[in-house]
Amino acid sequence: MTGGEGRAALFDIDGTLTDTNHLHVVCWWEALRQSGHRVPMGAVHRAVGLPGDELVAHLLGPGDEEEHERIHTAHGVLYATYHDRLPALDGAADLLRRLAGDSWEVVLVTSASGAQLDALRRAIGADEAITAWTSADDVERGKPHPEPLNQALDLVGVGADRAVFVGDTVWDMRAAVRAGVSRVGVLSGGIPAGDLRAAGAEAVYEGPRDVLAGLGTGPFARLPGAGG
Repeated sequence: MTGGEGRAALFDIDGTLTDTNHLHVVCWWEALRQSGHRVPMGAVHRAVGLPGDELVAHLLGPGDEEEHERIHTAHGVLYATYHDRLPALDGAADLLRRLAGDSWEVVLVTSASGAQLDALRRAIGADEAITAWTSADDVERGKPHPEPLNQALDLVGVGADRAVFVGDTVWDMRAAVRAGVSRVGVLSGGIPAGDLRAAGAEAVYEGPRDVLAGLGTGPFARLPGAGG
């Protein structure tokens, strides 16, 4: 897709703007345990970032769809106990505000939806800087499929050649490669830099504060019309 003269900064949320990946790991592990499945937490961690139904199938393989849905629901119930205290990562709100102030269209691209997405946005505390968001409710296929990123670009009328996506998982990077957007990885979700680069990250930072400090270099600075 080739759009107009705007620029879009697309962001995953969990592990990228909020320090929530390990909460998801614990909740998925417990939901799986309640259904009689013993899955190592390391395997769960590497699966975080997939849509919930795909995450369960990724960990357990094809199986009983009703059981998979029960596990998905149980994860949501467990995770909801944290909604009032989800932590934003250092610099997350400042990064979004800086980009919005520099005339970037800021779009959240997440597998979260409903009350969970509302809680994550409250945690970040920068709604005034966010142009739009796309969630699990808006697409048929989640990351690593490019549909969520394509949907985000459509929402703001910006072409892939004028967009940067920031994420913390290999699923994020693979989706961004397929969507044809520039790619920034962050280590705040716990995935090693080598894995992110192998999946397509063009630059890797510790977290949002370091992305903010590095806006003058890397993918953000290389975009047409980027001036700082």
